[in-house]
This record gives sequence, C-alpha cells and structure tokens, in this order.
Amino acid sequence: MIRNKKLKWIGGLLSGLILLVVLTAVCSKNIQNFMAMTYLNLKTTTKFEVKEKNLYMDGIINGKTYDQFVKILNNNPQIETLIEGDVPGSIDDDTMIKLAYFVREKGLNTKILSNSDINSGGVDLFLAGVERTMEKGAKIGVHSWSDGEKDAAEYPEDSPEHELNRKYIETMLGSDDFYWFTIYAAIADSIHEMSEEEIIKYKLLTQPIKM
Repeated sequence: MIRNKKLKWIGGLLSGLILLVVLTAVCSKNIQNFMAMTYLNLKTTTKFEVKEKNLYMDGIINGKTYDQFVKILNNNPQIETLIEGDVPGSIDDDTMIKLAYFVREKGLNTKILSNSDINSGGVDLFLAGVERTMEKGAKIGVHSWSDGEKDAAEYPEDSPEHELNRKYIETMLGSDDFYWFTIYAAIADSIHEMSEEEIIKYKLLTQPIKM
C-alpha cells in the first residue's frame, strides 16, 4: 500500500514537471524573456578589476551592477577611468542609466581598448565618460530597444516611450541624433557594428581614435 502511494506521488510529480515544460514551451516569448531576465538579475553578471587609476569592466549590466560599482568606487577613490572590455549590453536599462549618470556625476572618463567589444547598454554606458577614448580595432554595436511588444522604431517619434533613452543621449552628447540613429540602425534582435565614420559623425569620442 505504501509502495503504491509512493508510485502515485512520483507519477504526480512527473506529470507536474511535464506540464511545466509544456507550458514553458507554449508560453509567449515575452514571458520567456521575462523569466530569463529575472533569473539573470539574481546573479552577478558584471566583473570589475581595479588597476591603479583604472577600473576594468566586463559582462552584462544587470540590477546588481550599480551597487557593485558604487562600492568599488567608494573603496578606490583614485579611479579616474572606466575601461570597458566585453560588455554585451544591459538587461536592466533603469540600472544602466542610473549607473551612467553616476559615472558622469563623478567626472570619470571612459575608454575602450583595441580588443574591446561593447554593445547596446554597454555603448550607452560608454557615453557617460567626460573624456571618451577608443583604440583602433574596438567594436561598438548598436540596435533598437524593445519593450517586448514593439521596437522603438515602431513608435512615432513624438511618442513618450522614446523620452527616457532620448533624453539620456542628449544629456551625454549634447544632441539626440545618436539616439535616432541607433533605433533605425538595427532591430532589437540584431546588431549594427558601427564604422569609424559613424563613430566620428555621432561624436561618440572626445579624442581621435588611437592607433
């Protein structure tokens, strides 16, 4: 009798797991993305390393990144430059923008090296530097943001949905031209690698590209 109850319990558990897998498979892409983003926000996805006056950064910007950064800066007041290595983007734009304004407020510079590869939110963060420098060979990738329903380019240009990101770009660069370029350069699921001519045109750098 006990064995039968145990078998029924195991069978019920397996049925529940199968149902969960099926539901996950058929649920909307938005829900799957939400679940994935929630999971990634529970982990530490950004790595920092202090070397003299430089702070090296790699990884995805998430909900923990701001607190990590502030703690490091408080413990290392000598830091002058944030150097981005491989920063593929952000899964928490609110945190990214909060971090970026903090970088500008502290008067830090930003730099990307010849082997750096920054995309999306990593590019937005780079713009926060008072002085922004780049070594030849660095990769800068941009695309449209998405709210899960529409890409930015699908909203009219006077739509309030643009304002948070548009205003941020304008604040950092003095013009919102780069914002409009990014949302039309590539859809949210793709990426556009900027040419040197585009980087110069949209004033991403404060100094010429270093050889």
